[in-house]
Amino acid sequence: MFDVVLKKIVNQCPGAVGALIMGFDGIGIEEFVADDNDLDLTLVGIEYSNIVKEIRHTSEILKIGNLHEVSIKSEKFYVIIQSVTDEYFVALVIKRSGNFGKGRYLLLRESFELKQALS
Repeated sequence: MFDVVLKKIVNQCPGAVGALIMGFDGIGIEEFVADDNDLDLTLVGIEYSNIVKEIRHTSEILKIGNLHEVSIKSEKFYVIIQSVTDEYFVALVIKRSGNFGKGRYLLLRESFELKQALS
């Protein structure tokens, strides 16, 4: 079920490289990588899960509310991370030439279905 949703997100977002669902503990649930890419999406998820945990912790300390989304812009990629539940997030990696806005929209649109499946 997760693979179908992730594939839909990647295939509908111009420039998307892959998407994954992972726990904030760094344990992956499912991922989908576009055929023409060799990016180690699991490693990306593991490394960024540590950063997102720190951001979540900082948000709690500052009492600014729950973390919903983190966007990272590097030289080659955008990485959009959205919380799905308190334990899981979905991440989408997009080439810099891709459509960042559509990627955010697709993650938001599919987050309800992902949340239901994780319950």
